[in-house]
Amino acid sequence: MSKSSSIPRLSRREALAYASAFPAAFLASQGLLAAEQAVAQPAAPQPPARPRPMKSSINLWALPYPRRMSLADCLAVCKDAGFDAVELNYALDGDLSPDAPDKQIAEAGDLARRMGLEVSGVCSFLFWPYALTHEDRAKRDRGLQLARQMVRAAKLLGTENVLVVPGAVSIPWMPEVPPVPPDVCERRATDAIKTLIEDAEQSGVYLNMENIFINGFLHSPQEMNAFVDQFGSDRVAVHFDTGNIMQLHQPEHWIPILGKRIRNVHLKEFNQSVHEFNIHTFRPLLDGSTNWPAVMRAFDAIDYRGYLTFEYFNPYPHYPEMLVYQMGPVLDLLLGRKAAPAPNSE
Repeated sequence: MSKSSSIPRLSRREALAYASAFPAAFLASQGLLAAEQAVAQPAAPQPPARPRPMKSSINLWALPYPRRMSLADCLAVCKDAGFDAVELNYALDGDLSPDAPDKQIAEAGDLARRMGLEVSGVCSFLFWPYALTHEDRAKRDRGLQLARQMVRAAKLLGTENVLVVPGAVSIPWMPEVPPVPPDVCERRATDAIKTLIEDAEQSGVYLNMENIFINGFLHSPQEMNAFVDQFGSDRVAVHFDTGNIMQLHQPEHWIPILGKRIRNVHLKEFNQSVHEFNIHTFRPLLDGSTNWPAVMRAFDAIDYRGYLTFEYFNPYPHYPEMLVYQMGPVLDLLLGRKAAPAPNSE
């Protein structure tokens, strides 16, 4: 018996204390827990028989745009990292904004295509401060106006997809905003989307409802389906976000229920070991709790063929482009374009 094997492992109390801060598998690898005490590791996922017919995309929130990088610089990095497309964000200032001339918005789409990138869709944070269900009528009206401008921007950019946050019962980071009763929220959201459908039809654009959790609205795939289906319009669909519901749900359970309603996708990693839902629970892909093999099998089962967009809100403070270069190969892995590197046993 070696000298180290005679050293007792952690007591139950010590093990519980360490396990509250460190994964059991890590403690076992340090010899502090018996192997049987560690959580069983899943078998290595098998790559698909052929590359998946989906396209990799990235939201520009992953880069410090426009504060430290120009649109052209961001697009160049995304292309170099192997992405097929980018998701552009509509804001109050910048290249895509209410004050931007149509020509400037169209040129942003042209620039992406010249660099070999498609525009996977238009996204916006403005659906929060100007919620379509806000208690303040002026805020609601402004939100509807902005949504119409986003539809127009999507057409100018040459994309069919507009992400829509249909409403919010409450906004946790804005406690001063009065909460909206759920039935009122649903009524206002329904009225807003009905108003936008004509704009979407005229522009050839889809209004894709995003599933969220912290907005207190549409908390299950069944609720999302009922909300979307009530319009009887092929212009109203779903923008499915894998991370937004992971505090209490699993994305692979939502995907088969939403089915063909899914027109666009955000891939967000979520760490379920952090018991508070905030922006910091979202992680770079693979650094969290998502069962990615199960998620990708679920997309295969519904024959999803659209974009998979990595969305992240915290650009690296130093060398921010490295996040993009790290995520490009991860998307290639999930799409079956490349296999994970095999360990060298020599």
